[in-house]
Amino acid sequence: MLPQLITAAIPSPSNGVWHLGPFPLRGYALCIILGIVVAIWIGEKRWAARGGTIGEVQDVAIWAVPFGLVGARLYHVATDWKGYFGEGGDPVSALYVWHGGLGIWGGVALGALGAWIGARRKGIRFLPMVDALAPGVLVAQAIGRWGNWFNQELYGKPTDLPWGLEIDKAHFSASYLDQLFQAGTPVPDMATFHPTYLYEFIWNLAAFALIIWLDRRYRLGHGKVMAIYVMAYTAGRGWIEYLRIDDVQLDNVLGLRFNVWTSIVLFVAAAAYYLWASRHRPGREESVYVDGSRPEELVTDGVTDEASTSD
Repeated sequence: MLPQLITAAIPSPSNGVWHLGPFPLRGYALCIILGIVVAIWIGEKRWAARGGTIGEVQDVAIWAVPFGLVGARLYHVATDWKGYFGEGGDPVSALYVWHGGLGIWGGVALGALGAWIGARRKGIRFLPMVDALAPGVLVAQAIGRWGNWFNQELYGKPTDLPWGLEIDKAHFSASYLDQLFQAGTPVPDMATFHPTYLYEFIWNLAAFALIIWLDRRYRLGHGKVMAIYVMAYTAGRGWIEYLRIDDVQLDNVLGLRFNVWTSIVLFVAAAAYYLWASRHRPGREESVYVDGSRPEELVTDGVTDEASTSD
């Protein structure tokens, strides 16, 4: 049974690091970098369609990206601090970002702060900027999830489904090993688990397509695109997180993992804001700049909304 199962399963890479001389190339880092580049590219296209100038998203990203990376790491370390600062922990390893461990909501929070600083310095309205950036962030998250595949991490519960993900025993989580111990089952050299990285990859791309369609259809503004991004992502993250069995410190808070509760709270908050903004701030901003200036023409293409000069 096991050989047949492994034959049908999704293989994990045997190595996620390659070397060019003394320089390591890590699959996890390459996925994060590629995601950032794609997000900026999509953001530039959407920003131009909203009435902004090409190059301004890159200027804002200079602030948003490093803030976001720091925030993502801080969130991970704060919610799993015992692994770094508890008994037997290694505080220095908190700096080892390439080993994995980036919390999306810390990245979004501090990334948004960085975007606000960058936008303010250039006289750009913050809400149109985050509305332009949000769909591309979903694509960046989708690409970044492949870094978990390279690291053999953040997988789901054991499964015998044909698309189960092969994980070797060197990467088994402590919770899974404990299950085997409790059941009196020998530790296998390899087992198959739900590929939660793949589920989130597909979910994020589907959410991206939905947001692009909604933005084209309803000309969303005043932060409503960002609100839909939060709702769409948390709706998927909630059930995907429920499948995961990776070792986290806050794995049972009132019966649910901490990140499931985070998804629930953020979904409700985003939905409330969307309803409020739809009632009190319908339509879209006439100008994306604080001084109210507008270009004569707006650029459009396949990943942007159908812009016009009337509102």
